[in-house]
Amino acid sequence: MKIIVDAMGGDNAPLAVVQGALEAHKQYGTSVILVGRMADILKAVEQCGEKNLPSGVELRDATEVVEISDASATAFKKKKDSSLTVGLSLLRDGEGDAFVSAGSTGALLGGATFVVKRIPGIRRAAMGPVIPTAEGRAVLCDCGANDTCTPEFLLQFAYLGNFYAKRMLGVESPRVALLNIGAEPEKGDKLHQEAYALLAAAGDAGRLRFVGNLEASEAMLGGADVLVADGFSGNIMLKSLEGTSKFLLKELKGMFLSSAKTKLAAGLVKGNLAELKKLLDPGEVGGTPFLGVAKPVVKAHGSSDARAIRNAILRAEEYAASGFISDIREHIELMKVGGNGQKMPDVP
Repeated sequence: MKIIVDAMGGDNAPLAVVQGALEAHKQYGTSVILVGRMADILKAVEQCGEKNLPSGVELRDATEVVEISDASATAFKKKKDSSLTVGLSLLRDGEGDAFVSAGSTGALLGGATFVVKRIPGIRRAAMGPVIPTAEGRAVLCDCGANDTCTPEFLLQFAYLGNFYAKRMLGVESPRVALLNIGAEPEKGDKLHQEAYALLAAAGDAGRLRFVGNLEASEAMLGGADVLVADGFSGNIMLKSLEGTSKFLLKELKGMFLSSAKTKLAAGLVKGNLAELKKLLDPGEVGGTPFLGVAKPVVKAHGSSDARAIRNAILRAEEYAASGFISDIREHIELMKVGGNGQKMPDVP
């Protein structure tokens, strides 16, 4: 499998990206195409201790870079020779199996939508990060790609998350819940009430295992394998989780270093603390795919270090091999309002 990597995307590019790509190639045997300014990439390769480019690692020159200050909706068009646009074009043309970038989320989404295209029938691509819960893991879909949604979007996010949980998390019958401000069916605004009705109908038809509304606090305790959200709410939840995780880890560290007694206790639970830190670390996952795009496009965190890039490349390889995109193509008619009997509900 060959993964195309945006060598110029992210806060720590190109060194961290190149290092992560080289590590992925060395550890997993993944073939990689690094896209970006040739001289900068080669310099980074040397800084990683490689005198020559390893066999299985290719370079493609791209003279421009999409900056965070560029207009996200049009950057991929205005900078046609950017590492992001060139990389997505390589994916579209079949020169690689997946594309990974730690660059601008908006620019990557825009480029993926207009260069690679969405799966026919998908109204909007969504981001589906895997978040930790008290019961294991859950897919949060969407988490920021779409801040304004329709009920049909949320229905499709439910199916996207459902098939992703099946393929990537190994959950045979994922429990699908709607993120809302209360458990009752009538809770939330018109969007969430109409989405609830669509999801309930899909559940009654046996197409989804819909378990109802779920509040954010309850979601973290488990109860669902897929959490459906508009991008605005989902992003707030994800960022709150990330911030809370950092706060808790900082407080735990301060507590364990406060006295000789607590330092001794820290030594006894060192392994458990390391596992907790790993569970809450986004870098362990590495990247999140844009679900609904016709070919695998994976977004890594903007501040990714080499380890996170390496893991993002592994996620991209797993995602490309999972069969998820084929699942969506085969079931797309179930995901349309107006198709297969799905009607927009009347909500007072």
